[in-house]
Amino acid sequence: MGKFNADTAAPGAKRRNGKARHGSAGSRAQFDYKSRRDGTNAAPDLRIIPIRLADEIHPGDSLPDILLASLRRNRIRLQAGDILIVKHKIVSKAESRLVDLASIAPSAESLAWAKRYHHLNPRVIELALRQARSVIRRQNGVLITETHHGFLCANSGVDVSNVDGGGHALLLPEDSDRSAASLRREIKKRTGLTIPVIITDSFGRPWREGLTEVAIGIAGMKPLRDERGRRDPHGYKLRASVEAVADELACAAGLVSGKLNRTPACIIRGFEYEAGAGGVRQLLRPAANDLFR
Repeated sequence: MGKFNADTAAPGAKRRNGKARHGSAGSRAQFDYKSRRDGTNAAPDLRIIPIRLADEIHPGDSLPDILLASLRRNRIRLQAGDILIVKHKIVSKAESRLVDLASIAPSAESLAWAKRYHHLNPRVIELALRQARSVIRRQNGVLITETHHGFLCANSGVDVSNVDGGGHALLLPEDSDRSAASLRREIKKRTGLTIPVIITDSFGRPWREGLTEVAIGIAGMKPLRDERGRRDPHGYKLRASVEAVADELACAAGLVSGKLNRTPACIIRGFEYEAGAGGVRQLLRPAANDLFR
């Protein structure tokens, strides 16, 4: 269960299985999600610290400057071992990925599809098709595409919520790993801290209702944790346990970075990540291995 906590501790780095894994603890009232197990491999306490922005992000804005100013205003200090999680919308806005829907002329195909399902905007459908590498499913008013990034998602990630009320649509970052790396680099210049950055978006899932956050851009950490070859507490040797930790961190961030609370970023503190080069393509299953495409 989450609870508010205001304890303090010094940042640190830990090692497990001979690999450097970074983690830290910090101060300030925040959600404290505790996960403990008996024994020597007790999981660390995790803290999710919201970064609330006072104003909207506009094209050309310096996202690093705005995020760091918000941290100062809320008296939050980045620490070694922190992970910065940022929703893609503020990244896309800063990178001028806005499209005036009035400038999009829908094709006959898009008009027919929207007419069949009255809640659809034919201009959004047309824009989604233009952003797609391929169409995976089109049924019951739902358009599932593969983007040029390789993401399988609704409407190629084209979104009109939290933009300007419906006049413009927002596209995904052109290269979300590059965007994450740039943000990480600029934060290091300003703070001296080298922290991982994860950019997220909300995706639906086959067979389950509701949206959840996923990582769409990663810099500074490995997105997968491979536990194969290790033994569980009962001695069983793990054979298929590769954990998508970047997606799990994205989901955790989604608990405080909702669509309605002007909190498009957060810090996760205390997670023992594995530093290194990583990118979102490591999370994408090749079509040849996909049983459902």
